[in-house]
Amino acid sequence: MARLSDANVAVAHEVIGRYPRPKSALIPLLHLAQEQDGHLTDEAMEHIAELVGVTPAEVLGTASFYEMFKREPVGRYMVNVCTNISCQLLGGEELLAHAERTLGIRPGQTTADGLFTLEDVECIAACTEAPCLQVNYRYENRVSTRAFDALIDDLRSGRRDDIPPHGTLATIRQHIPDDRRAGVVVPSDDARPVWMTEGERS
Repeated sequence: MARLSDANVAVAHEVIGRYPRPKSALIPLLHLAQEQDGHLTDEAMEHIAELVGVTPAEVLGTASFYEMFKREPVGRYMVNVCTNISCQLLGGEELLAHAERTLGIRPGQTTADGLFTLEDVECIAACTEAPCLQVNYRYENRVSTRAFDALIDDLRSGRRDDIPPHGTLATIRQHIPDDRRAGVVVPSDDARPVWMTEGERS
């Protein structure tokens, strides 16, 4: 698939409606496109640019800034092994080396069956649970080599239905009925923040 599907265009319009300016919805729409295809296609980014009224270059600039957005196809499961200081001290480097041997790939590569992409990542903010990793940004803590092998076996056999395919940010999509939304008002370009004008009123 290239551009957003009709169903996702409907979701995109709902998401855009939550913001005072359409371009503020850019990051949620990038997640939507990645959920659709597993990565961001050029066509989807062009479509998003049309929907929010910016240039495709602006969409690409945002997408390329964030690590979680992938511009090329990746495996069904993105395995991010942390090797920053806390994890490194407690076996993160060894865990990464074991993952390379188990999966038969190096960081940045995808297994031939398309199931796993391996990444060596910086801190994933679970330092007290080191060594840790993420699969599609879901945490696995205090991972031993034995636990890693069990995890991979469970993923291969479909026993981990709590980990959706790569690109799925949430398994439940938020829907806010029109009568429950907070007022979405475009701020005036020349308006001063309330906190700046409070002293002037007294």
